[in-house]
Amino acid sequence: MIIFRYLAKEVLVSTAAVSLILLLIIISGRFVSYLGRAAEGKMTFEFLFVILGFHIPSFIQMILPLAFFLSLLLAYGRLYVENEMSVLFSCGISKIKLTGYTLGIATLVTILNAFVTFWVAPASEYKIEQASQQQDQLTVFDFIKPGRFQGSGQQTTYVTSLTPNEGWMNDVFISDSVRVENQDVPVQTLASYVEQVTINSEGEEGANYLVFKNGTRYEGTPGKNNYKITTFDTYAVRLEEPEKEEITDLVTRTTSSIWNSENLEEYVEMQWRLAIVLMIPILAIIGTALSHVNPRQGRFFKLLPAIILVIIYLGILIWARTALNKGEIPKEFGLWWVHSIFLIIAILLLMNFLGFTLKNKSRIQ
Repeated sequence: MIIFRYLAKEVLVSTAAVSLILLLIIISGRFVSYLGRAAEGKMTFEFLFVILGFHIPSFIQMILPLAFFLSLLLAYGRLYVENEMSVLFSCGISKIKLTGYTLGIATLVTILNAFVTFWVAPASEYKIEQASQQQDQLTVFDFIKPGRFQGSGQQTTYVTSLTPNEGWMNDVFISDSVRVENQDVPVQTLASYVEQVTINSEGEEGANYLVFKNGTRYEGTPGKNNYKITTFDTYAVRLEEPEKEEITDLVTRTTSSIWNSENLEEYVEMQWRLAIVLMIPILAIIGTALSHVNPRQGRFFKLLPAIILVIIYLGILIWARTALNKGEIPKEFGLWWVHSIFLIIAILLLMNFLGFTLKNKSRIQ
C-alpha cells in the first residue's frame, strides 16, 4: 500500500495539474468568445460567468482522460529516468504488479469521471439551457449602455443616460423598420424619456410595454408621399416575449432516461458517455507500456507517439459517433468496436512491455 499510495500521489497530482492547465486554456478561449458577445449587447456579463461556470463539468469529462494519460507518461517517465523504477523492480515489484497498481489508480479516475459524465455534466447543461431561456426573455433595453449606439438585427438604439431609481432612459433614439404592404418601412423614434412598464390584465399574465414620453416618430422615406411625422405625449409599444420552449437537447438528458432507450440519438448519446469513461482504463494500460524509457532517452521520448495514438483514438470515436448517428454503422456495433481495437493495441503493447522484462531477466541470469 505504501508503494501504491506513492504512485497514486505522483499520478493524481500530475493529473490535477494537467487538468487545471487544460481547463484554463479552454475557459480562456470560451471567455474571449462570450466576452465579444457581451460587448455587442447579446448577453449580460452576469450570464457570461454563469454559462462558463456551468460548462466546467462538460469540459472536465473530456479533459480528464487525456490529462490522466499524459500524467501517467510524465510521472512514470520521471521515475524511470531517475532510476526509481529500477529500485522498485529490484525490490521485487514486477511490471505485472506495476500494471495492477496503475489500473487501481485508473479505477479512481474512472469513478470520478463517471460521476461527472453520468450525473453532474447533464445537470449542468440543463441549468445552462434554463439560464439561456431566461436570457432570451430579456429585451434589447436590458442591455442598454448610455452614450453608445447599440444594434440588434435591424434595430439601432441610443440612450443618453439612465435614471436607475425611476427606471427611465433619457433622450432616446431608436431606428427600426416595420412591415407595411410587404415592404420594410424605416421608422425613427425620438423621445425625452422612455420606461418599461408591465400592465396586468384579468386572467392573463402581465404584458410588457415600452412607453415613450414627449417625442416624435418619423415613418417612411423623406421625399415620398407616404412619409409621416407624428408628435406624441405618450406612445406605447408592446414588447413581444419569446415563448418558452421545452428543453430537449440530448446533453441535458439524465443518464437514467436514456440508458435503455431505443431512440437512435439517445442511444448514441449514451454510447458516447460510456466511451468517455471506458477510455481511461484502456489508456492506463497503453500509458503503462509506453511510459518505459531508458534514462538516456529522457522522460519525453515516447510522449509524442503516445499523444498521436490517443488523438487517433479520440478521432475515431468522434467519427464513429457521427457515423452511428447517421446510420452508417449498425446500431448493434455501437462504439464498442473502437474500444475493442484499442484494447487489443493496449494488450499488445503490454505484452511487449512485459516481454522486455523477461528478456532482461534472462540476460542477467
